[in-house]
Amino acid sequence: MLKGIDPILNAELLYALMLMGHGDQLVLCDINHPAQTIAKQTTYGRLIDVSGCGLALAAQAVLTLFPLDTFIEAPVKRMQVVGDPDGQVPIFAAMQTVVDHSEGRAVPIEPLERFAFYEAAKKSFAIVRTSDPGPYGCFIFSKGVC
Repeated sequence: MLKGIDPILNAELLYALMLMGHGDQLVLCDINHPAQTIAKQTTYGRLIDVSGCGLALAAQAVLTLFPLDTFIEAPVKRMQVVGDPDGQVPIFAAMQTVVDHSEGRAVPIEPLERFAFYEAAKKSFAIVRTSDPGPYGCFIFSKGVC
């Protein structure tokens, strides 16, 4: 345990966050996401687990250390509801609240179609899987500079 660092941020996650540079992307996902499969195709190359933690708490912890990219319009992306692009699930509003609070401003979150999200996730730096039961708990965060 370290002072001032949320215990949700395990050693492997901290290591990955430190390796990331400006513009690199981090996926936070629920337990149902094909995270293990996709993680093999990321820069980091393996899955990071934060078991026992939901998405909102994981994002809140990550965003204490992770600046969002201010050079792009939507530094956060999420998966759309399949068959209902305008559909909403509770995690969308919860994540919007966490992101806005962490940045002290309204932050655009861009929806992506399911398979477009998977393709974007493959290009990310790392995938972090939470124990959140979902559904649609899949988000991509673009790293900025401090």
